[in-house]
Amino acid sequence: MSRVVFVLLPGVHLLDLAGPAQVFSTAADFGRSYVLDYVAEEEQVVSAQGLPLTARTRWPELTRDDLVVVPGWRAPTLRGGPAPDDATLRHLRAHHARGGTVASVCAGAEALGRAGLLDGRRCTTHHDVQEELAARYPRALVVRDVLFTTDDRIVTSAGIASGIDLALHLLAVRHGPGLAAQVARDMVVYARRNGHEPQASAMLRHRSHLDDTVHRVQDLIDDRFTEPLPLSTLAASAGVSERTLTRLFGRATNGLTPLRYQQTLRLERAEYLIGHGSTLETAAREVGFEDARMLRRLRSRPTPGDLAQL
Repeated sequence: MSRVVFVLLPGVHLLDLAGPAQVFSTAADFGRSYVLDYVAEEEQVVSAQGLPLTARTRWPELTRDDLVVVPGWRAPTLRGGPAPDDATLRHLRAHHARGGTVASVCAGAEALGRAGLLDGRRCTTHHDVQEELAARYPRALVVRDVLFTTDDRIVTSAGIASGIDLALHLLAVRHGPGLAAQVARDMVVYARRNGHEPQASAMLRHRSHLDDTVHRVQDLIDDRFTEPLPLSTLAASAGVSERTLTRLFGRATNGLTPLRYQQTLRLERAEYLIGHGSTLETAAREVGFEDARMLRRLRSRPTPGDLAQL
């Protein structure tokens, strides 16, 4: 079981809070063990939109698998916004020091800055206050005009709705992109993962269409991308002919075939494993190749973001 603790400060923006909360709540509906908690310095916090919110004043016991999120608030400047008390800042620092992840949405980066968690790390915030954030915390590496950044378990996002992108990214990292795409589809949002990285996850990038037949096939490929998946098996799972599936799949994914989509997933997973210390041979076998030869050929081709053009 993982906890997601939202730290509510006066004037909290409802969408800064509700967007990520909905992502993790939906993940729980799909069988992931998430429990959502809301903490504040007072039992009642009035949101920027005037809705009063009730929270607990005592923090729950947290483990390194738990997540703490600070949503943003309404204020003309970061300096003019609410100031978290020392106890709140200590909790933020302590959770990160124990190996946990701390995230912010919009102006919530100010709380992380006050806690000293932005020093020497990449971060971002709403475009209206990103220059102020850089001035207030000169040791922070403020990245302008991106949806979100991640750096040493400090995750920050831009304004308002980007908190949804941040939460989907965290789901993809923890559970794989399949769950993130499933949650995004259920929430009827565009499943993107373009934070500070130059390319999007292939699976999320090709999930913005509305073709249910192709989504069903992608669900199967996402779950079993390390296994052999003949076109006949995929077509049968969707109740269509192989020719129809190929046509629908290409139309929905900007020219990809089911096989190329599966290879792209394998390649991205292999690149992740290699980047975390696996050998080429080990990574190849982990993602379903018999040996490293096919992986080498795929790596020599254009990047995953360009595979649809092949």
